[in-house]
Amino acid sequence: MAQAIEGGNPLLARMRRRPINSTLIGLAIPLLGALLWFAWTFAPVRLDVPQVDVGALPPATPPAAMSISAMPTGTYETPAALAFRGGSWSEKRAFAASGVLVRHPKGNLLIDTGFGRNVEQQLKLLPSLQQSPHHLGTPIIDQLARGPADTITAIIPTHAHWDHISGMDDFHGIPVLVDDAGQRFIGSHGEGTEVLNSFHEVTYQAYHFDGGPYLGFPSSHDVYGDGSVVIVPAPGHTPDSVVVFVNLPSGKRYAFVGDLVWQMEGLTRPAEKPWMMRFLIGEDRSEIQTAIARIRAATTRYPEITAVPAHDGRAFSSIAIYPASTR
Repeated sequence: MAQAIEGGNPLLARMRRRPINSTLIGLAIPLLGALLWFAWTFAPVRLDVPQVDVGALPPATPPAAMSISAMPTGTYETPAALAFRGGSWSEKRAFAASGVLVRHPKGNLLIDTGFGRNVEQQLKLLPSLQQSPHHLGTPIIDQLARGPADTITAIIPTHAHWDHISGMDDFHGIPVLVDDAGQRFIGSHGEGTEVLNSFHEVTYQAYHFDGGPYLGFPSSHDVYGDGSVVIVPAPGHTPDSVVVFVNLPSGKRYAFVGDLVWQMEGLTRPAEKPWMMRFLIGEDRSEIQTAIARIRAATTRYPEITAVPAHDGRAFSSIAIYPASTR
């Protein structure tokens, strides 16, 4: 009987003589797992951020002469899919590398410095995966030489990564404001500090979060003492990451959030960075979600506050480009 059935079904007969290749099964299972992981890590998932109370709008008395200007220094390209979960692989995003000049009667400062004169050499210190195709603009030190006589008296990095501090190497002797976490992170010589630690003439000036809560953040530091520039701790992207609030005499306010998110979608959807990118950077997901919740709550309750992710050129649209200073 068995012979009759087998003889009547040639396919069954071949399967019995040629069993499924176990090697193919061994390859297919991890491949399927990799495809499922890839689909999950880049899927358009809305970030579930906690609810926070940001409290009253902090007072500020910025001087009438205070102003700010955006100082773009270049861009580098990345697919939107690597910028936030749900982004398209076919859409290219030009990541901005910019600084912000704050003019104040007590001294002008820069928030981040973008690409500097030696960025090409600095990039060689980084892993090849971080060396994205880029377009170099004019370093801030050279923009200042062409514009009005603006003297920089201090630099505030939102964190120590290369694309935020590259131009710092052009400002020898200018104090760089860092908090305790910043000093520890830079002093660790860990991943992400390679470029900054290659500089030989950096003058660090310590500050402390000696002020009270600020828009949901637990502590703060008032740079000028008039509420016009206030720094708050926002660890998560890196241990030294901060948000810098700038409050203008017009009533307009900005929150320069560094790399808390890379593109505006990170706040508006909200959407976190893809898991792979967060893993490679070593981000603290809980800290990131909390800070995103605070910024979203502050900008929702107080529309005069505009959040500015450092790498989204669209977020700088309401800030005049140097040397203009009308905003």
